[in-house]
Amino acid sequence: MDLVFRDAEVVDGSGGPSYRADVAIDGGRIAAIVKEGAAAGCQRPTARRVVDAEGLVLSPGFVDMHAHSDLALLRDPDHGAKAAQGVTLEVLGQDGLSYAPVDDRTLGEVRRAITGWNGDGSDLDLDWRTVGEYLDRLDGAHGGRGIAVNAAYLVPQGTVRMYAVGWEDRPATASELDRMRQLVAEGLEQGAVGMSSGLTYTPGMYAPDSELTELCRVVAAYGGYYCPHHRSYGAGALQAYEEMVALTREAGCALHLAHATMNFGVNKGRAPELLALLDEALDAGADISLDTYPYTPGSTTLVAVLPSWASEGGPEAVLTRLRDEETAERIRHHLEVTGSDGCHGVPVDWDTIEIAGVTDPGLVEHVGRRVDGWATARRLLLDDRLGTTILQHVGHEENVRTIMRHRVHTGGSDGILQGLKPHPRAYGTFPEYLGRYVRELGVLSLEECVAHLTSRPAARLRLPDRGLVREGYVADLVLFDPHTVASGATYAAPRTLPKGIPHVLIDGRFVMEDGRRTDVLAGRAIRRSPA
Repeated sequence: MDLVFRDAEVVDGSGGPSYRADVAIDGGRIAAIVKEGAAAGCQRPTARRVVDAEGLVLSPGFVDMHAHSDLALLRDPDHGAKAAQGVTLEVLGQDGLSYAPVDDRTLGEVRRAITGWNGDGSDLDLDWRTVGEYLDRLDGAHGGRGIAVNAAYLVPQGTVRMYAVGWEDRPATASELDRMRQLVAEGLEQGAVGMSSGLTYTPGMYAPDSELTELCRVVAAYGGYYCPHHRSYGAGALQAYEEMVALTREAGCALHLAHATMNFGVNKGRAPELLALLDEALDAGADISLDTYPYTPGSTTLVAVLPSWASEGGPEAVLTRLRDEETAERIRHHLEVTGSDGCHGVPVDWDTIEIAGVTDPGLVEHVGRRVDGWATARRLLLDDRLGTTILQHVGHEENVRTIMRHRVHTGGSDGILQGLKPHPRAYGTFPEYLGRYVRELGVLSLEECVAHLTSRPAARLRLPDRGLVREGYVADLVLFDPHTVASGATYAAPRTLPKGIPHVLIDGRFVMEDGRRTDVLAGRAIRRSPA
């Protein structure tokens, strides 16, 4: 054998009780599992290398169901933010906005629209145009060596609409809808695992339910799933969830709810209502899952909180409106008085908005500060050309804990890696689950939590040989100390790496060894399994 982990406490991802065993790896797969006390005559496996795993938990690698590493994986071969957490697979193309499929015009527009998420990409050669070409680029990254962790991709519905329709707030024509169907189908044929939407982001939010239903029919035909950031996490949040459940049931499409939470004051303590809605649909046969991160603040771009009418026409149109005094006053009124759809229908409370990052170095003094009113927000939007990212302190701890216990819950960081002061979830989500919510608070048992982070997402992604510690499965594995594992990332120091996770393997190769990042690039694009 290539490698044996000796005397590990195996938490295999199934949710069942842990057990002590030797686990042997050969050729990138789990070759043998010999449990302690195995029948006489069952020899302990030997290997060229033996690692003493006494006191460590061996689990499947963690799957980040909601990641924003679309360019980071190409930019940074180390990618320690995720590798050090034990993440072995990320799902990209989230919130309806990413970089494929595109033409030259659309690529330029989407780069501008999500600069705050991923940078503007000027440091990279964005030479792909299709989903397949993007996935190939991941495989061939860093001189053909690959990427730090595995990556799956969702066709971004907002980008597709930008490509076929543009930035207009209107229904698609019949020919435009046909073009969108074609683009989604091509993306799935080329390896995407489903489709995402950002229904509080333009231009994806301009799509009516009928249009989304038609695109979901395409997704369903390929055995993929729909992952919406739905129309509201504030006022009308339950109705927004109901809308997604009804829409996907009509389309016959699996549904995965992105960062599924209940935020803002109007939803404090209302998580049980959401779970009752989902349970009713699940009991009636709906195929639903969800992801959350174990923190209360959210994170997005500052421009995202504006009313959708202010973003019609694209980034340059937004800047033009912000420069006009009369129009800027209309925007302020929608934000502060009526509640904009970009701010989830809730009047903005500027005290809850903290600047996380800027693209203009001359504005760095604002990072870490709360926004003190519309005048400051407007000036930042103009001076930073819409590239400002924010933390939005609008969540509720009781909702977070209630939702993470649910039977279809999975983990997703929603980690934005840009900015001087990003949300700590980018570097800390998975050890935060294991350290705080398992060991310290007992919200979940260790076995249950590992299942949420491994086998459940693998099942949603239809990965037949990942997500469990089983003989024959791919050796994407994590060894962590259950007594010390913890997130090091804080709001003051968000880029601090976790502790208590000494070893991480992808395809049987150490990407983290003795707590240090190796130079191994074992990650590849994980393409959709045939329906």
